[in-house]
Amino acid sequence: MPERSQTLGRLRLAGVYIFIAALIVMARPTPALLAAGATLAVIGETVRIWAAGHLTKSVRLATAGPYAWTQNPLYLGRLLILTGLGIAARNEWGLNWLALLAGYAIFFLYYIPRKLRVEGTRLENIHGEAFTRYNRSVPILFPSLRPYPGRGGERWSFGQMVRNQEPFVMLGLLVALAFLAWKIGV
Repeated sequence: MPERSQTLGRLRLAGVYIFIAALIVMARPTPALLAAGATLAVIGETVRIWAAGHLTKSVRLATAGPYAWTQNPLYLGRLLILTGLGIAARNEWGLNWLALLAGYAIFFLYYIPRKLRVEGTRLENIHGEAFTRYNRSVPILFPSLRPYPGRGGERWSFGQMVRNQEPFVMLGLLVALAFLAWKIGV
């Protein structure tokens, strides 16, 4: 990946984290909204942990675990976390709802189309016909009710989940939720 792309990617990620931090700092959560939002966010992170333990990037086409139901369980998890934090980080001026709408717009209009274009091309180049069959059979984001018939039998790996750096996402989410809970005295 060119250095310019890596730098822009890091800047985008830093901007997202700064925005989330500001939203959480300005939040005035309620117990009910925190509980609802935390539930969605924890479900999202659970999906991400499950997916990260099955993903060996650019080595093997991931079709086991959650990849048997959706091509992008990491993105689905991210969407659930975004939604959960948007609900939990209630703001007196409704900024959490505006932030959530902006997050959805960025997620569905920019992030997902870009990722699908870049990753789809990369996966097709690496895995060829196997990816083409998988891509035709498994939904892009929202899970299918039936698993992919050609799914792999690879087992979930704690080490792989760690190599995919999911503990950092989990830690960030726990800190955000703990801070919101602290703000309401839970």
